[in-house]
Amino acid sequence: MLDLTYDAPKPKVIAGATGDWELVIGLEVHAQVATAAKLFSGASTQFGAEPNSNVAFVDAGMPGMLPVINEGCVAQAVRTGLGLKAEINLWSAFDRKNYFYPDLPQGYQISQLYHPIVGEGEVLVEMGGGAARLVRIERIHLEQDAGKSIHDMDPAMSFVDLNRTGVALMEIVSRPDIRGPEEAAAYVGKLRQILRYLGTCDGNMQNGNLRADVNVSVCRPGDYEKYQATQDFSHLGTRCELKNMNSMRFIQMAIDYEARRQIAILEDGGAVVQETRLYDPDRNETRSMRSKEEAHDYRYFPDPDLLPLEIEQAWVDDIAASLPELPDAKKARFMGDFGLSDYDAAVLTAEVANAAYFEKVAEGRDGKLAANWVINELFGRLKKEDHSIEESPVSPEQLGQIVGLITKGDISGKIAKDLFEIIYTEGGDPEAIVEARGMKQVTDTGAIEAAVDAVIAENPAQVEKAKANPKLAGWFVGQVMKATGGKANPAAVNDLVTKKLGL
Repeated sequence: MLDLTYDAPKPKVIAGATGDWELVIGLEVHAQVATAAKLFSGASTQFGAEPNSNVAFVDAGMPGMLPVINEGCVAQAVRTGLGLKAEINLWSAFDRKNYFYPDLPQGYQISQLYHPIVGEGEVLVEMGGGAARLVRIERIHLEQDAGKSIHDMDPAMSFVDLNRTGVALMEIVSRPDIRGPEEAAAYVGKLRQILRYLGTCDGNMQNGNLRADVNVSVCRPGDYEKYQATQDFSHLGTRCELKNMNSMRFIQMAIDYEARRQIAILEDGGAVVQETRLYDPDRNETRSMRSKEEAHDYRYFPDPDLLPLEIEQAWVDDIAASLPELPDAKKARFMGDFGLSDYDAAVLTAEVANAAYFEKVAEGRDGKLAANWVINELFGRLKKEDHSIEESPVSPEQLGQIVGLITKGDISGKIAKDLFEIIYTEGGDPEAIVEARGMKQVTDTGAIEAAVDAVIAENPAQVEKAKANPKLAGWFVGQVMKATGGKANPAAVNDLVTKKLGL
């Protein structure tokens, strides 16, 4: 098990002219469901297609077109709920959220206000130093995405791309449990990791497949505890929503700016207006987008074209049985099975593909040594060349062979780095390359002893210095390694040098 201390949320405190203020943050994360077709049509969800090419009649709001639920989207929502230890509602229903915008051709969005498919859950957020926070999930509901308005293609006109219209989203709504910018970013990062492990969302924030609406408010010390005791949101202050955040760094910067903006207003005797705001990263500021609507402003009502969604417990159980090992469990197993540090295990389990690669390398081998080579040599090289693990020219089988050769003593660490470079740039079978190129480590103590004797005999002045200062013995080790082309066993060389010099 992970050795974590479950702390109560520790708020970020900002000192104002009239006293300290604390942050209160809740997030609504919109995750695009990983399916080939949209929520209520068979149109493709492929990213980057020609504008308005992935649009079915129902997506375009054509008269008489009826929505048909995509079972795959429902399964992915259930899978996500199970992965977040949430309650799965066997009965849910869809509602119409009515508003006008050019990229919403139906004039309404189909969502789930009153009866979401997933109820309360939780996300464990690690904050470093062995501490963790539990962020409560209030609900997860399915809804349609809107299209995209494009304003920078013509000075006099705007354009609309409906490819995204009708794509299935899971809106994951947290409780106001988050108390600082870093914690907010860590929460989104952990949520993204879990979704990617589950395969329910690819988490690509650049493409808008995962984006967050961040609700920020400030309160005086002690007011959050009053909210916890009474569940009265008035203790938390008026919140403003920062819309469509798709960067961990920008989430942190926007929260910090918005909190200070609200504090300045309150300390000047003003009142914070509940509204939706946009964050401008170039100016590092938020600006008003529109007044914050309430549910009644959208005139929600049950969608007349869709029957309530009823699912069977046996179907949910089948999905639960197919869940993969999730990040926290995998990290704990890596630490237990391979003796890895918390940091190394976290790096290796950050992405599904990274963890799978490491396990193949470490299978039947020294786990710590395998982790060192995967993290330091492979990941370091891939990062330098801006490549992903999927693009690695070194397969896990090849790297595993290198680790095995080191463990058996066939090659030294230095030779292994030379071998890694060959495999990375040329490919090939590591064991065959070692044999063909004469790279095998010299373990014959007689040959090593001869090399040590020769270096000592050729450097009498250095011998006297080493006897006076034993730390200089390392010079002899280096000379012997150089004389043997780096093939001598370093441990054997060190032992012989120490013995021959009488140290």
